[in-house]
Amino acid sequence: MKPIYLDNSATTQVVPEVLEAMKPYFTEKYGNPSSTHFMGMEAQKTLDDCKETIANSIGAEREEIIFTSGGTESNNIAILGCANALKKKGKHVITTKIEHQSVLEPFRALERNGFRVTYLPVGKEGFVSTNSLEKAITRETVFASIQNANHEIGTIQDMAEIGRICSGKGVILHVDGCQGFTKIPIDVSRMGIDMLTLNSHKIHGPKGIGALYARSGTRLEKIYGGGEQGNDIRPGTENVPGAAGFSRAAELASRNPGRDVRRMQTLRDRLAKGLLKIRDSMLNGPKDRRLCSNVNITFRGAEAEAALVALSSKGICASSGSACTSRSVQPSNVLTAIGLSQKEAFSTLRFTLSRLNTAEEVDYAIEAASDIVSGLRKLAAR
Repeated sequence: MKPIYLDNSATTQVVPEVLEAMKPYFTEKYGNPSSTHFMGMEAQKTLDDCKETIANSIGAEREEIIFTSGGTESNNIAILGCANALKKKGKHVITTKIEHQSVLEPFRALERNGFRVTYLPVGKEGFVSTNSLEKAITRETVFASIQNANHEIGTIQDMAEIGRICSGKGVILHVDGCQGFTKIPIDVSRMGIDMLTLNSHKIHGPKGIGALYARSGTRLEKIYGGGEQGNDIRPGTENVPGAAGFSRAAELASRNPGRDVRRMQTLRDRLAKGLLKIRDSMLNGPKDRRLCSNVNITFRGAEAEAALVALSSKGICASSGSACTSRSVQPSNVLTAIGLSQKEAFSTLRFTLSRLNTAEEVDYAIEAASDIVSGLRKLAAR
């Protein structure tokens, strides 16, 4: 049976057009972009063209794009690099309680090195209060990192207002845009975003390639040694095949984004409606201003890990949260931040869609989940 893949916030299938775009850079055009011969120059031109494509998709300039190994590296470069570069100006930084671990861990590292970190709370739907952000900013605040869309519950923040506040206070704004890229509009100039993290494998591109947008003039300190690649910020030989795949995936996503988003929204609503018919179930996150791909449901009295095993046995791939923390014994920081108990957090499943999913797959998943949850509750009641 063909797998029914509903874990697209963890990663997505590489589509054939992306794979074809990458192939020549493994076997024919394999030069190192730093080399001065014709194959090296060819590789460098490819990188420049790929940067242009990514830049155009977010309203940036080509020179402001740095290719990285993915979202985690981009987040670390942005957060640690900016904090270290600006520490003489101030050692207060801001983030939220619902960020991805690749954002939270660098902030914890900053705390260990003498920075003061404010972790903004969120409401029950995962929204950051712009009033609380404004009040948290002091003369010592140098930057803030706030995601545009949440990886677990799909909440879409008001980035234009957040950007306005940060810009007005002279605070550098970094945004983890990995989940929202190509699903919600991103315009770094209009939204006042100074740094933006993107990655490829959430948009049907290859793993191991991401990008950091850093507005011209934004100060970043190199966080590890090496050559002068990556605007002298991210050393190391660039992943040219990955960049070609990432660029092609971004092009494909921009062909008719409204159509793809509407289609995913329809499937999302169908999936949520069907799952909420299961007794004692609860949707986490907002009904509106929610990612088109995200359904996060608590099934009270049904242990999530057992449900995932049972779903997998039926050919359905889902998750209990972010893939980077799915094996943790701790409850989700996102779910506890919006007020769920530990027991509820451990009874929560995340289903996430892509443009490749179908209504038939959604209906099958609803039927399977209903049977599985009912069975687990009966076992728990014995």
